[in-house]
Amino acid sequence: MRKPWVVGVLAGLLLLGACGDPSSGPESAPPPVPSAPKASSTTHQRPAATPEAETDTEAGPNTGAGTGTKTPAQHARPTVLYLGDSLAMENQKVLGGLMRDELKARYTSAPYSGTTLCDYLEGTGEDSLVPSKDKAAALVRTLRPDFVVLQFWGNAWDYTPCMNGIAYDTARDKYFARYTADARRLTDQIAGAAGGDRPKVVWVLQGPDPMTPDRVRRVNAIYERQAAASGDMLADAGKAVSPASARYTWSQYLPCTAYEREHSAYCTQPSSGRTALHIDDDYLHFCLVPTTSTPKPCPVRSPGILRITRAITRALAAQLD
Repeated sequence: MRKPWVVGVLAGLLLLGACGDPSSGPESAPPPVPSAPKASSTTHQRPAATPEAETDTEAGPNTGAGTGTKTPAQHARPTVLYLGDSLAMENQKVLGGLMRDELKARYTSAPYSGTTLCDYLEGTGEDSLVPSKDKAAALVRTLRPDFVVLQFWGNAWDYTPCMNGIAYDTARDKYFARYTADARRLTDQIAGAAGGDRPKVVWVLQGPDPMTPDRVRRVNAIYERQAAASGDMLADAGKAVSPASARYTWSQYLPCTAYEREHSAYCTQPSSGRTALHIDDDYLHFCLVPTTSTPKPCPVRSPGILRITRAITRALAAQLD
C-alpha cells in the first residue's frame, strides 16, 4: 500500500457506513471511462436507498405457465434479477452490460447499500432499508425471473435495523444463526412468490475480509449450505479477487489477468504486472474512486468489479449451456 495500513483500516471503517458492520470490517464490454468525480468524503449516516430498480427497457414479465423449477436453458433470453448491498450497488451497471451482451438477458437490479438478507424479506416493514416494492418476493412476482442473484457481504449493525442489533463482534453465534435463518426465509419467499415456476437463486460468494477473515468464510458457508439444501447455485466471485493460492487472504493488488493485460485500463500497474482491486483507504469496496454519501454505481473502470461480474456471468452461462 502507498499509505500505512493503520490509516487505511481507520478510513475503511468510516466508509463502511455505506455497506457494512464496523466489526466486519460493495456492461457490456465495459463503457469508456467517464471523468472521475471529485472525491467527496463519505458521511457516517444511514445509507440512502436506490430510488428505482434499474430494468432492461425490453424486459417484461415472464408469464409462461408451468410447474416446478424453471429450466433456464429453455429460455432464449433469461430474465435476471440482481439484489444486494453496496457491493451490488457498485457492480450493477457492469453486470447488466455483461448479462445483456453475453447472455442476451433481460436484467433488473435493485441493490440498496448497507442491507442484509432480512432487508429483502417481506414482513420487515419499517425496520428495513428496502421499500415494499423492491422486496425480493415483490420483484419476483412482477418480473418472473429465471435467476435471482443475491450478493451480500454480511452487514449487521445500526444501518440494518431488521437485524435487531445483532452484530458479529458482540453476538457471534446469534449473527450466524440469523444469517442462516434469513437465507432460508428469503429462499422460501422467492419460491413462494414464483408459484410453480421457481427461479434459480444464485448465491454470490464473497471475497476476503482483512479484519475478520473467518467471518466471510463462515458467511460463504451459509450460502453454500442453503444452495445445496434448496437445489440452487453458487457464483464464487470472491475467488476472482483472491490470491490464487490463498482464497481467504486479502490483497489490495493481484497479478493482472490475460484479459487485463490485453485491456490496459484494467492493468493499473503494467510495469509490475499487477492491478489494484481497492483504493488505499477502502479495503471493502472495489470501485477505484471513493464511495459517496449517495450510493451509486461505480463511475470508473475497476478491475475488481469486472472480475466479480465476469464470475457471476460465467456461473449463469454454465447453467444455460
